[in-house]
Amino acid sequence: MRAVFVRDARWQALLDPEAGLWRSIPAEVIALAGAPSALQPTAAVRAAFPEGSIGAIKSVSLAAAHNGSDIAFRLQWEDASADTGADGQDDTGFPDAAAVLFPTRATAPLMSMGAPGLPVNAWYWRADEPGRGRHVSAEGLGTTETVDRDLVRVKGQHRDGAWHVVIARALRATASRPVAQLGAGGRIGLSVAIWEGSRGERAGIKAVALGPHAGWHELVLDGIS
Repeated sequence: MRAVFVRDARWQALLDPEAGLWRSIPAEVIALAGAPSALQPTAAVRAAFPEGSIGAIKSVSLAAAHNGSDIAFRLQWEDASADTGADGQDDTGFPDAAAVLFPTRATAPLMSMGAPGLPVNAWYWRADEPGRGRHVSAEGLGTTETVDRDLVRVKGQHRDGAWHVVIARALRATASRPVAQLGAGGRIGLSVAIWEGSRGERAGIKAVALGPHAGWHELVLDGIS
């Protein structure tokens, strides 16, 4: 998919899912599939989520725009309930969540969330953490680590039976762990993950976008013109 260059787009507009600029950015509907039950970390989780039961959300509409220094992704998906959780869990389940994922090296495997020396970087939004996203790194199943909570900015709104969420970061960033570095005119692997809190989805229990390039879709960033 394409990240459209919007000259002079302000950070506040990029971060607002209702901003007028998003009406001119083409969105792509991406199919999602449940993460395999066999990849879940314990026998108890695998028993609770047998094969085929993971992945409540089946598709997400995704649009991307950048201004030459920052990039934002607008995600929209149908969800009848807004599950915000409380300290990670409440009576209705876990919080709804979403992430955009990138390989920090082209050969990083998606479904295992990377491998030793091949990290996957996720920019992560949770409905119970408004405003501040999580910058996440992983080098395999069970290794997910939050790198920081400042670089990724998020904004989510639930209305008309759907979530409207923006996840944004500077194209390039310095962090304590390897993270995705993007650039105008460049390209990188991309995936999306959605967690449906009311169905108990969290951690590796998620719906994920599987693309044609070793599991990744391709994101192409417009050059600056």
